[in-house]
Amino acid sequence: MARQSYLFSSESVSEGHPDKVCDRISDAVVDLFLGEMPEARVACETLATTNRVVIAGETRGPDSITPEKIEEVARNAIRDIGYEQDGFHWKTADVAVHLHAQSAHIAQGVDASGNKDEGAGDQGIMFGYACNDTPVLMPAAIYYSHQILKRLAEVRHDGTEPKLGPDAKSQVTLKFENGKPVACSSIVLSTQHLDEDLTSEDVRGIVEPYIREVMPTEWLTDDTIWYINPTGKFVIGGPDGDCGLTGRKIIVDTYGGAAPHGGGAFSGKDPTKVDRSAAYAARYLAKNVVAADMADRCTIQLAYAIGVSQPLSIYVDTHGTTKNGLTDEAIERSIAKSMDLSPRGIRETLQLNRPIYARSAAYGHFGREPEADGGFSWERTDLVEALRGNA
Repeated sequence: MARQSYLFSSESVSEGHPDKVCDRISDAVVDLFLGEMPEARVACETLATTNRVVIAGETRGPDSITPEKIEEVARNAIRDIGYEQDGFHWKTADVAVHLHAQSAHIAQGVDASGNKDEGAGDQGIMFGYACNDTPVLMPAAIYYSHQILKRLAEVRHDGTEPKLGPDAKSQVTLKFENGKPVACSSIVLSTQHLDEDLTSEDVRGIVEPYIREVMPTEWLTDDTIWYINPTGKFVIGGPDGDCGLTGRKIIVDTYGGAAPHGGGAFSGKDPTKVDRSAAYAARYLAKNVVAADMADRCTIQLAYAIGVSQPLSIYVDTHGTTKNGLTDEAIERSIAKSMDLSPRGIRETLQLNRPIYARSAAYGHFGREPEADGGFSWERTDLVEALRGNA
């Protein structure tokens, strides 16, 4: 039986974290291609360091997308995040673009031809997860870690807190009793600040009210331990302080360690890449299973082979929380009947061939609100009736 009383921690990083700067640029490039050609192929990686950005990878898309356009997209992303510092500035950073054509040998396995349906863009395993810890059916520790940083970014962008910088990390440790979060054991926050004279106590005075805004009031008690900028000053931040790379924050992007991860990053990949699209589908399915009150927790694994359209396996684990006489096997059968899990089927169901990805690069790909233009479509709960009917 799973433990019922324990401490569990998850971390998040802000949009100005060096790795997230790279994720944002890579996803902005994906959006650029999909905006001009919905069937474009993109595998874009970004590296960022002191006043230098390197963009590399493989693409297949219209000739109208030039290196100059890609450079402009990168600069706009850096400006939107808020970097105008001597060591990293959207206007003065050197941006090098090294994108080239997609391998024909990969394309032949992925593209539809003759009687062959489009295949997966690679082999791999992808996981989805949902639980009823929070209203958005996400694990609580990662959800509140994101919310803290998202709120601090809002007050930085709107000018309420001009002393805060773009780079930040949070970590929330929660106490669980009877399998449910009941209190916050500790909060860790390290945030860049633009005033060199600020002490850790000064920074705590700035950020604590916003942290209290987003955390459940009853979870913050006299026993909660606060670590705010515990190393002291944090003025040099972003890629000037630490080199960034696309795809290094995959646990931040997903479930904060509360569920397995297949290992593939999301950012910089068009939705033919099942690393991205099938992970979104698995979250969509797991969330709908929990929303349908079929289980309190649900982990789903999907497995694919390059060039093969249908998943090799569908695995469900509800961690002993199934309801109404259901079994994990019954939920597996229902999933197979309720959604076409081929790469094409996933993209069409979730309408993924749209420029909706740059917004997902920070504060988690999951637990967000579905948006009118199709952003975060995998967070919808419109499969509930189908899953119940097919169980």
